[in-house]
Amino acid sequence: MDSINKILTVFILVGLLFSCKSQKENLSVKKETVPFDWKAANIYFLLTDRFYDGNPENNLNFNRNKPTEKLRGFKGGDVAGIIKKINEGYFDSLGINAIWLSPVFEQIHGAVNEGSGNTYAFHGYWIRDWTSFEPNFATEKKLKQLVETAHKHKIRILFDVVLNHTGPVTAKDPVWPSDWVRTRPQCTYDNYEHTVECTLVKNLPDIKTESNENVQLPPELIEKWKKEGRYEQEMKELDEFFANTGYPRAPRFYIIKWLTDLIRKFGIDGYRVDTAKHVEESVWDELRKEALEAFADWKKEHPDAILDDNEFYMLGEVYGYGISGKQIYNFPDKQVNYFKHGFDALINFEFRWSADKDYEEIFSYYSDILSNDLKNYGVVNYLSSHDDGNPFDKKREKPFETAVKLLLSPGTSQIYYGDETARSLEISGANGDATLRSFMNWNDLKNPDTQKILKHWQKIGVFRKEHPAVGAGVHKIISEKPYLFTRSYKNGNFTDKVLIGLDLPKGKKEINIQGFYDKGTVLIDYYSRKYFIVQDNKLVIDTPFDIILLAEYIANN
Repeated sequence: MDSINKILTVFILVGLLFSCKSQKENLSVKKETVPFDWKAANIYFLLTDRFYDGNPENNLNFNRNKPTEKLRGFKGGDVAGIIKKINEGYFDSLGINAIWLSPVFEQIHGAVNEGSGNTYAFHGYWIRDWTSFEPNFATEKKLKQLVETAHKHKIRILFDVVLNHTGPVTAKDPVWPSDWVRTRPQCTYDNYEHTVECTLVKNLPDIKTESNENVQLPPELIEKWKKEGRYEQEMKELDEFFANTGYPRAPRFYIIKWLTDLIRKFGIDGYRVDTAKHVEESVWDELRKEALEAFADWKKEHPDAILDDNEFYMLGEVYGYGISGKQIYNFPDKQVNYFKHGFDALINFEFRWSADKDYEEIFSYYSDILSNDLKNYGVVNYLSSHDDGNPFDKKREKPFETAVKLLLSPGTSQIYYGDETARSLEISGANGDATLRSFMNWNDLKNPDTQKILKHWQKIGVFRKEHPAVGAGVHKIISEKPYLFTRSYKNGNFTDKVLIGLDLPKGKKEINIQGFYDKGTVLIDYYSRKYFIVQDNKLVIDTPFDIILLAEYIANN
């Protein structure tokens, strides 16, 4: 058996498997394209400013040169840096098929908390102009290059969009007119109204998304456009948008127009929607309608650049939503089904608590809900993020377990930049969420221990990417000891089956596959990169690892 596997491995690796006629008649090797399914995606979330500095010349703009509290100023990361890492194959090796980057719109120019420790808008969520891009991050040309480069690698791009609020008011950033925003009351979150028609925090003006009143553009925006020489063009486009749609010139429709411009310009694949529960749910229906139309228009204009027939994707941040709620988020006085209001998936804030349970309890529970109550929708699981102060492994003591639980759980996975390199989440001197937002720890990759962690994430990530059964398949346990389970997936004529073993003995192990794969099927263990031929219901695997990630070998991979 071992000699056959060695010979077969050589044949597969050099692409000569079918040159051997005697084996060809008895072997089953798939040759097909794996479809992309958002419910099985492996998303990489990064703060643009904190990932990689690809262009040091754009690091300072608008005289943002005041001293700040630790990790609350710009650090130089940009879209050029993301493009560089895509071209280097960093995301490919990690099995990433979608990148969600923090907002790239022009940010407020001033600092907040002036005099008591300054904070600049490095994170991207304090928008000053939805029609311009933040020069610290990118130009329009660079954003176009980002999407085109990502698509060449079969990586989708999610833009993080904000419709709930403008940036804070500073000496350099005046408040928008009162028919556009409210500056009080501050949200108390004790009912629906006090969550939606209010400011999230002090000095974060809330867009009046409930208004249907016609409003004029903010004077500062008009003045800015005139200085930049684009006032007439922007007004022409707005006139055409409102004439074509029949919408009132209400605040939300201006922003919806500006957001969907991104789709028509760049062909981005989806939105991650910030602060979704703080906006009337009907607004997301309106945004989705315009986004779907814009994506269809882009595909029509760029037939040679289309990746697949997936529609535009919308992922919602409904803070506090968990998979146990199934389709419902409960306010104290109201239930809302955000899946019925524009969203394909919601971020699952429950997963970091689920991860404290054992594997089978997590996997079977998630599979049952996703296969039934959420059959047509999805959840995005994460174990650390930019604003969750209670990550699963804050001290980075369990990076191997974190990878297994995140990447092998049913649902979409979201890697937060540095999860795969154990980037520290406890930075001395950094307060609040700043400690979660340090610069990517590229230098740590010189350390053999960090390399070992990254390699572990890469192996499981690539397995997940190439086999949608991992995230979107139906889970079934084979045995508790040793712990073995399968996932099965079907999408049209495409079928996918994986068999996974965890906490197995190292060295030689006998696996009961119970007829899950037909005789003659060529299997690959993605963890050891060994190949096997199914001969009966037993498979003998000799590897130095306690994990196996088995799937049919697909010749196109």
